[in-house]
Amino acid sequence: MTPSDIPAVNRKLKEAYHRVKAPIVDLLAIQTRDPFRVLLATILSARTKDACTAAACERLFKVVTTPDDLRRISQDELEKLIYPVGFYRNKAQHLKALPDVLEQKFGGVLPDTVEELCELPGVGRKTANLVVAQGFGKPAICVDVHVHRITNRLGLVQTKTPLETEMALRQILPTRYWITWNSYLVAFGQTRCTPRNPRCDGCPIAAYCDARETNVER
Repeated sequence: MTPSDIPAVNRKLKEAYHRVKAPIVDLLAIQTRDPFRVLLATILSARTKDACTAAACERLFKVVTTPDDLRRISQDELEKLIYPVGFYRNKAQHLKALPDVLEQKFGGVLPDTVEELCELPGVGRKTANLVVAQGFGKPAICVDVHVHRITNRLGLVQTKTPLETEMALRQILPTRYWITWNSYLVAFGQTRCTPRNPRCDGCPIAAYCDARETNVER
């Protein structure tokens, strides 16, 4: 795949996204477009399946909708609400610390830049980019394992880490695709282009894929 193929590939990924029932779809639906909810959901999602994250978010959002709600709730209650997401105790600590850090550093207002969001507890570049894109509707490239794996399989990038992939995509991916690129590729990675034994037969973007002949993990 070359950068000139991006519009055609994006179109096919969009069509696939709207055809399939992928866990990422349920996770996005429960967040709405509230940046705070997107932040909480993305913190919970680290090293956790999207279906599990969506269920935990549904429980959490019945109790917590603002930073002040996080202040009032105990850490024990938080742990019970978000269990069994991965590392739920550590994540409950991050959520409990979030309101005070938000107040001290940003006057209680959730920032809308990647760099500032990374100053919050439990937030790395993947989370920050997703909040900027999905929460604030601003161009940002969120690179998780799916985006990293698939863009390398396609041959669009040749990178060793998600950070390298993000920086490479910033150079070649038109900004009009930044916000939705993660959702399309995650859904594609969950339903077809899986880490092992990807379903290459009938793949809508097989013609653009460097790995189509070998069908190996990359």
